[in-house]
Amino acid sequence: MRFAFKTANQYSTWAEILAVWQEADRIDLFESGWVFDHFYPIQSPQREAEIGGSCLEAWSMLGALSQATSRLRLGTLVTGVHHRHPAVLANMVITLDIVSDGRIELGVGAGWNDEESSAYGIELGGLSERFDRFDEALQVLTSLMVNDVTDFAGRYFRLSGARCEPKAVQKPHPPIVIGGVGEKRTIPLVARYAQGWDVFDAPLRNDFARKLDVLHERCSEIERDPKEITVSSHVWFDPTAQDVAGVADRCEQLGAQGVHLAVIYLAPPLDPGILAPLAEALAPLAA
Repeated sequence: MRFAFKTANQYSTWAEILAVWQEADRIDLFESGWVFDHFYPIQSPQREAEIGGSCLEAWSMLGALSQATSRLRLGTLVTGVHHRHPAVLANMVITLDIVSDGRIELGVGAGWNDEESSAYGIELGGLSERFDRFDEALQVLTSLMVNDVTDFAGRYFRLSGARCEPKAVQKPHPPIVIGGVGEKRTIPLVARYAQGWDVFDAPLRNDFARKLDVLHERCSEIERDPKEITVSSHVWFDPTAQDVAGVADRCEQLGAQGVHLAVIYLAPPLDPGILAPLAEALAPLAA
């Protein structure tokens, strides 16, 4: 089992987030750190009464965190592709991969939050439309990050002689992590494009074993080795409860189910002091 952590951008100050990331950077057990990509808070804990409904923007924050850390890999779980044109996103990812010396991972999804999308006038669309757009965006992203010139004519995106230079430190491009469990659209996209697959609530899913079988089937159809894909899942952790043993037990369940990477999702208020005892509890499970 491998381990990562996640700090939601909501209900936390920059100073609190920074302190957690810098402490985690000193603990070898945590291989990566993640943020979500939302503009509005998506949960309503009591902390909202303390500091309001704040939510920091993900990619700006990752740029700063890449310079405040030296070892941790960094990424989003996950970026809704409708938030930014994929050509803009490709340039952002490559730039951050360069300035972080090859530590960026791109977590992406089709998008789902209608509240923030509608408030900002960002078109989300119905389920079929979202996944058609997502498929096109993945094609655009991978082509721009790998090829010298990209021409693309889709329903949602059109590129003509498009360039994205320089290329990333990581070859052929920074790892793509796709979040979601849909068998008709999401899992086939994972098999075709992703180096990582994030299943948010794998320990709670009675059908996770079948989902994993579907991934292997889709990989077999395109002659891809499923071992090339890291399977991750979130594990919620409330620092105020300090139940590190419970987190370790849940991570052990994940490993038994075929999950490779446990992403410990730290609830606010963020406390860097909890990371050392958490790492100690998880260490016996580390591969």
